[in-house]
This record gives sequence, C-alpha cells and structure tokens, in this order.
Amino acid sequence: MVLQAWEDFLALVEPLDFDAPSRLPGWRVHEVCVHLGAWPEHDALAGVLASAREGRLDRLPDSDQINEGLVERYRDASRDEVIESLVRARDNAAAYFADPDTTLDTALAGSVVGPLPVLSVMLGGNYELAVHALDLEPAGAHPPSDHLLLTGLGALAEVTGALAAGVGLDESASLHSPIGGWEFAAHDGTWTTRELGPEQPSGTAVEGDAAGLLDLSAGRINPVMAITKGHLRVHDLPGLLRLAPIVESAPGIPGGPVLRVAARTLSATLRLRRFGRRG
Repeated sequence: MVLQAWEDFLALVEPLDFDAPSRLPGWRVHEVCVHLGAWPEHDALAGVLASAREGRLDRLPDSDQINEGLVERYRDASRDEVIESLVRARDNAAAYFADPDTTLDTALAGSVVGPLPVLSVMLGGNYELAVHALDLEPAGAHPPSDHLLLTGLGALAEVTGALAAGVGLDESASLHSPIGGWEFAAHDGTWTTRELGPEQPSGTAVEGDAAGLLDLSAGRINPVMAITKGHLRVHDLPGLLRLAPIVESAPGIPGGPVLRVAARTLSATLRLRRFGRRG
C-alpha cells in the first residue's frame, strides 16, 4: 500500500510545472514536493525508525516549523533535485519493507499526534500524499488514483483508531465513499482497521466521495457547508461525538474539523430540544 502510493504520487507530479501554484497559499508544486522528500538533514522515515529503536515516544516537533525550514533551504533546488528527494523517500520505504526483520513493525514510535506503531506512521504518510495530490490539481495534476485516495482514507481510519484506543475509548466508526471505505474499532486499549467494500454505512459513519472526505479531514473545505449541501453525510451523530476526546489528546489530528462540527451540531440540537420542552 505504501510503495504503490509513492509510485502513484511520483507519476502524478512528474509532468507538472514545478513553478505552478498549488491550492496552498504561497506554495508552488516545488514547495509541496520539497517538504515530502527525504533530504540530508531531514528524513522522516529515518526519524521514525530511530524513535522506535531508542524508545523516544515524545510527540514530534511542530511539522510546520520543519516544513518552513526545508522550503526555505531548498527554495532554489532544481526540479531534478526535488524529484530525486521524492524518489529517495520512496526508496527508503522500499528498503525498510525489503528487510526481513519485522521487529519494528509494531514497535511504538513518536509521531506528530503521539506514539503510534511504526507501520501506522508509515501508512499515515499515504494520507499526506493523497491530500497533497489533491492540492496539486490547480497546477494541472490529474485526479489521484483510486489506490492513493483509498489508502489515504485507510491511513485516516488507522490513526483515528489508534488514538481512540490510546484515550481508552471503546468505539468504532467507518468512512464510506463510492470507491470503497475503511472501518476502525477500538476496544480495551487496542484497535483493528479493515477495508470495506461498497456496502451501505451502518453505525457511526461518515459518507462522501473519497477526495471530499480527505479534504474535509484536512480542513481544506468547510465541513458545515459540505454537510449543508449534502456532500458529506454523517450517520449516528452522537456516536461521532463520542470520538471528540481524540481532538483534545491530539489537536492536529486529521479529521478534527469533522469532529468539531459534530460536537457543535449535536450541542445546537440539544439546545433546541431543551428550548422546545420549555416552550
């Protein structure tokens, strides 16, 4: 899943003009790709593996500061150098998976949202690749592959499940799109994540097209408007609200905007019901 996502992302960016603007203010294709690459002073995977080996599980430094430093340092890097950094990141992941030693696969490592298993952190990279692939559409990028979109959603489900387990929740929820979906279930401090087919949502679920779900979770579009226009459908709103403690434990979690909207929506609904009873 991880290596195919890298292949799909590389194929998507290769024909682009790296000076073309993305939808991120002030960032061209160049800046988007620079911060995803592996550079001598910043190799995300190497940092994750070192954290797991050494047992350093503190939340990683603010990624925005790291990204700003990389973007500034490599502002004048050539197109070939930037693409080489992306290939290097892909190759580093390939080297890890080629190693028959699986000791670190489930070892905890530090991440921007707190301790996660190494494989969960690596899968989480698919989420970033998928969202940034969507960010490149104004530069002429073709739509991301179904694999990239689906594994981006899978990463979102996996990390949310891990965080739900980490705060002691016994909850499950699913993400549904026309091309497939994912479900996580947290129970007694652990969790499972499984891929779904085209079945109809049941229980706590968020439904929409895959690109829209990723954009919503990343805060790229307004979740209130998406719900109002019917682009996003929430099933079992109280169940979604029960996941709100995750936002407090990891404020930057992908999906936080949807959880915050759920909290506000349910709060407003309860106020209206109380008003109705008083009337």
